[in-house]
Amino acid sequence: MSFIKVDAMSDFPLHNLPYGIFSTPDNVKHRIGVAIGDQILDVSVIKFLFQGPVMSKHQDVFDQPTLNAFMALGHEAWTETRKTLQTLLSADGSVLRDDISLRSRAFVHQNAATMHLPADIGDYTDFYSSRDHATNVGIMFRGKENALMPNWLRLPVGYHGRASSVVVSGTPIRRPCGQMRPDHTQPPVFGSSKQLDIELEMAFFVGGETQLGQPIPINKTNEHIFGMVLMNDWSARDIQAWEYVPLGPFLGKNFGTTISPWVVPMEALLPFVEPNPTQDPVPLPYLQHSDPYTFNINLSVSLKGQGLANAATICESNFKYMYWTMKQQLAHHTVNGCNMRPGDLLASGTISGPDPESFGSMLELSWRASRSISLGGGETRTFLKDGDEVTITGYCQGDGYRVGFGTCKGTILPALQH
Repeated sequence: MSFIKVDAMSDFPLHNLPYGIFSTPDNVKHRIGVAIGDQILDVSVIKFLFQGPVMSKHQDVFDQPTLNAFMALGHEAWTETRKTLQTLLSADGSVLRDDISLRSRAFVHQNAATMHLPADIGDYTDFYSSRDHATNVGIMFRGKENALMPNWLRLPVGYHGRASSVVVSGTPIRRPCGQMRPDHTQPPVFGSSKQLDIELEMAFFVGGETQLGQPIPINKTNEHIFGMVLMNDWSARDIQAWEYVPLGPFLGKNFGTTISPWVVPMEALLPFVEPNPTQDPVPLPYLQHSDPYTFNINLSVSLKGQGLANAATICESNFKYMYWTMKQQLAHHTVNGCNMRPGDLLASGTISGPDPESFGSMLELSWRASRSISLGGGETRTFLKDGDEVTITGYCQGDGYRVGFGTCKGTILPALQH
């Protein structure tokens, strides 16, 4: 229990303590905060209380406008900081609890804060690690016999995305324009995307640092996985379909990617770990790990059309459906010597489960626009319309508490005229 009141349905109990970057109207400086209940603890105000063997020498990282410097310190620093925060915020944490002056300066109500990107994201990689999603898309475009490409069960497939267009929850997304070829008997045309889609994803931030040519062995990957966020990889399917051969996603993906502002540390998620999926064929040795690193995270996507009174839940899925683990993704990413930097973002790919209601994209939910997605009141969708607001939520359910991620939200703006 914390001395800060936390509702049982709150995403942010003492078990969680996610990190984020916030500002307030009376202090526009971007600073590091920790969510507890409906409050934000301004860590820069209490940095002098971090007196452990590691953080006593690195209190300056809490004065930074991003989490990059803290992420760079590595696993030992993260563990020590979390223990200190839990002690300070516990019901018995008298140092912070009983200092009224310090408390008044250290806490901000979440409703009074503006959230920002948690890190300066230097590089962003998107994987394709849900077997159900990859199979569904493969069936649509290649048929059941060739649903999965020969490499898919052998390695975590991924592509390098565009870090500059990763935005924090609440940032509007402009409908993209580009080349499409809706009629394969005619030349391509230019215009705004008619098949704008969502992708339900999660992502993790990398911490620590490696040098060029230095792989991260799979038994060390957990020391470099800082924490997780929700993600919506907005996708223009018609632009993507025309451009992706032979090098993969480009303009159909790089116009916007939304993440939730709070980074949930991996230690908060470990109580919700589950056995990894059985992988057949058995991966090569550099991808093998026996320790469980699959997480039971309930995920939901809602869509609210412009002018509609209520949002409709269009997808309910779970992160446990992933085939390739985050450890495998990171080990594969670096096995060729690709260096990692603090704040790099690695995403899961669309998270789809075995049932239609757990499909993580409208491409699947509408099965390539062959059926309608009901929003209630007679309103339907196959793909997104201008003004649509999409919200992703996620949480792990504990005994009388939950560890949640807040929201990952975005609204579609009309395309710019060309």
